[in-house]
Amino acid sequence: MKRIEKIYNYICERSNEYTLEQLVGEAGVDASGISERLGILRNNVSMELNVLFKMGKIIKIKGRPVLYFDKETLERLCGKKLGPEPLEVGSLREIFGDNEDVFFDKNPFKHLIGVNGSLKGQVEQAKAAILYPPNGLHTLIVGQTGVGKTLFVNMMYNYGKFCERLKENAPFKVFNCADYYNNPQLLVSHIFGHVKGAFTGADTDKQGLVEEANGGILFLDEIHRLPPEGQEMIFYFMDTGTFNKLGETDRKRRARVLIIGATTEEHTSSLIKTFIRRIPIVITIPPLQQRPIQEQVDILKFLLTNEAHRVNKPIRIMSEAVKALIASVSYGNIGQLKSNIQLVCAKAFVNGINKNYIEIDFKSLPEHFKSGLLTLGARRQEMIELDKYIDEQIIISHQEYKVLVEDDQYEPPFNLYKIIEGKAAMLKAEGVQDELIKNFIMADINLHIKSFYNKFNTHLSTRQRILKIVDRKLLELAEEIQLLAKQRLKRDYQDRFLYALSLHLSALLRRLESNQALQYANIESAVREYPDEYQVALEIKDIIEDNYSVEIPKEELEYFTLLLSSVHEIDQSGQISIIVAAHGNSTASSMVNVVQKLLGYDNIVAVDMPLEVSPKDILDKIIQSVQEINHDLKGILLLVDMGSLTNFEDVIAEKCHVKVRTLDMVSTPLLLEAARKVNEFGQDLDDIYTSLQNFQGYGSRKKKRPHENEGVILTICASGEGTAIKLKELVEDILDNMVDEHIEVIPLSSKNVRENAEKIQQKHKILASVGIANPGINAPFVPLETLINSRGEKILKNIIRNHFSVVEKKQNIVVKNLSEDSLKQFLTYLNPAKIISVLEEFLSVLKKSLKREFTNTMEIKLMIHCGCALERMVIQDGLVYKGDKGSINPAYVQSVKRSVQVFKDTIGIELTEDEILFIAEML
Repeated sequence: MKRIEKIYNYICERSNEYTLEQLVGEAGVDASGISERLGILRNNVSMELNVLFKMGKIIKIKGRPVLYFDKETLERLCGKKLGPEPLEVGSLREIFGDNEDVFFDKNPFKHLIGVNGSLKGQVEQAKAAILYPPNGLHTLIVGQTGVGKTLFVNMMYNYGKFCERLKENAPFKVFNCADYYNNPQLLVSHIFGHVKGAFTGADTDKQGLVEEANGGILFLDEIHRLPPEGQEMIFYFMDTGTFNKLGETDRKRRARVLIIGATTEEHTSSLIKTFIRRIPIVITIPPLQQRPIQEQVDILKFLLTNEAHRVNKPIRIMSEAVKALIASVSYGNIGQLKSNIQLVCAKAFVNGINKNYIEIDFKSLPEHFKSGLLTLGARRQEMIELDKYIDEQIIISHQEYKVLVEDDQYEPPFNLYKIIEGKAAMLKAEGVQDELIKNFIMADINLHIKSFYNKFNTHLSTRQRILKIVDRKLLELAEEIQLLAKQRLKRDYQDRFLYALSLHLSALLRRLESNQALQYANIESAVREYPDEYQVALEIKDIIEDNYSVEIPKEELEYFTLLLSSVHEIDQSGQISIIVAAHGNSTASSMVNVVQKLLGYDNIVAVDMPLEVSPKDILDKIIQSVQEINHDLKGILLLVDMGSLTNFEDVIAEKCHVKVRTLDMVSTPLLLEAARKVNEFGQDLDDIYTSLQNFQGYGSRKKKRPHENEGVILTICASGEGTAIKLKELVEDILDNMVDEHIEVIPLSSKNVRENAEKIQQKHKILASVGIANPGINAPFVPLETLINSRGEKILKNIIRNHFSVVEKKQNIVVKNLSEDSLKQFLTYLNPAKIISVLEEFLSVLKKSLKREFTNTMEIKLMIHCGCALERMVIQDGLVYKGDKGSINPAYVQSVKRSVQVFKDTIGIELTEDEILFIAEML
């Protein structure tokens, strides 16, 4: 790195440490400090500072000593564009002018809890998104339900008006994609509008939200519910600013709209890649439990202040009640905490309706809130931390109320306390006893709060949630069985039974289809112990066989018997607990959140692992999670995504004195199946582990086409194993990228290859063979070296075209797979599966810039080199180029510079000048 770059980077780092409020004090760095910190002679530092000042990169603050501040950082902090010219001021106060106090007080982010803590980076991203010329950057907000995504977007809108990037009357339109997710046509109509006659019932032209939001912001909540065609229309609008209404063919309409989306899902898997690439800024809001303890306490105090304002009375709350409320939040985050606080305050108000204050102590809490304190008791470190920030009693004033956003749709439209007072007075007048009044009113309040919050948290019915996982026919069969069980056994089988049964039937049918043996152990006594349930299980067997033309094994009868009986006999003692550990800021939490919502189990723990965290820290975090689980354990089922996590089993078992089994490649379906098996009845950890190894998901089964068993491709290597299996996977991926039909790929050893191939040929039509040896049969042969180079996929496509309908897809599977496999060996901190799409995008931009194509070999070299370069940037260990820079074609250097911008835009990593020179040299 050049000297001037080092100095500028240091100024940027120091400038980023300041908050907006600190700017009115002494802010900036001087030449002596830079010289001492970087080990550069002071006169050389002064010379470079003058160059940076003349370039308009830094601001000079006159005084003794002269201070310097990064201009771009200052623009972002104060929400003002300062122009490209050199700027010299007496103090930074001059930037704000005479209305300094008004400026700071009106900044929308000022009162956001965490603005200088856990949300500092997110706020900086949000400001950059709003200020970016000319019209801001489209943004995606990611986070679990209830973390405050909607509040954050409202603040972004207010910030846009505050810094005058949006007009004061700029529109702010909100649309929840979940409301119409099962009707894509109506959903697209709401967003883009429709013309008369576009569909049945379209009697007039209708303006869409894009048109209504012109000049402002369109907030698409639960954006992952947009169907692919809706996403495509949105990203086309992002690219061009043009759109058409439903029923129009030409995209002639124009609008200037900043799109902000929000999702609770892992966006890389729930949104199509082409859509994700159009969203340059992704802001992740952490869940409540991952925020510092002080922030959790501050949030609780803020929510209590809201209630004190509503009731116009101060609130006294004891420390034990504070701890219990904070610990009562499982997966609902701030939204759940808010609802819990409203319920507790309402109850306290009822109990002391004539007092001039509200008092909340531990005894007055509902029982299910009290259990939160017991859970917290097992987490000693959090308990100690909490004691630092709370007194024995906290008094919340009703006069300290602050409005974060106007017209908050997540605020109840009713005043609970006026409802309570009105009903209490009415019942008192009718002579009802005080105790009965309290009971009646609390039941009513429960209903008010739950019905209000449910409209945000239950967009989907139980049925709709299950349909996201299994197909409609299977769900209808499960509902039929549920009804039968209710009638025969005179027992109420609720949603949890329907979930468990649907998921089990889906997994069962897939296993039967693949002829896998069923793994059930220690349940032979079920028939003897539950004769009534066994008779119903026989009827269930007949129903399934009639509907799916399959033969249900005897073991399934025992399973159905246990399932029918276990609904009311679940033993929570000595459970197996599940820990989900995955790379990414909220990957594990998102999966656990989904499963807890669907099944309601609480013995599942998420461990999120940012990429910059070391494997040792991850291991310590998992061990701490195991130690904090508050009951005797029969075992831990550790579900991980990849890498070194798979090797932690023995260390955890030794340190925590508990049996551990590990499964990798964790996914939401696998976690659902694991949770179901762990919680239904007491199976052994090893039995559950073995059955999950063969789990194939819940997706609907593919219908076999007449020619499916006839068309096969052979992959041939030295042993028929190892490399041949890998080659088989590669060929399968290539085929998936070409055709929608299934083509079987069979690996063979080169030993006796002709003889074995001829045997296969007797049963199947061999379409082609691929590998190191030609079997000499009547079918085309593709040598391994040909498959690897750029001609291989084209040759296979031409062979397959004679038998199947080929889909024209542009992805180069060979390059992607071989690059990803290699990067798995080289990368420690970055996830190859996550960055491979970014590397593909980089290659695409580079090829366009150079107006040339590369061989597969060259593409693989570039992707592996750039993947390793990105990791070097993460660990701050970049290469230093020592060759002759003058010998490298300047056009190549410029093309690489343009192309590596992809890395900065998508994952926030910027390559150094030296790394760029290495890439240009490769070209």
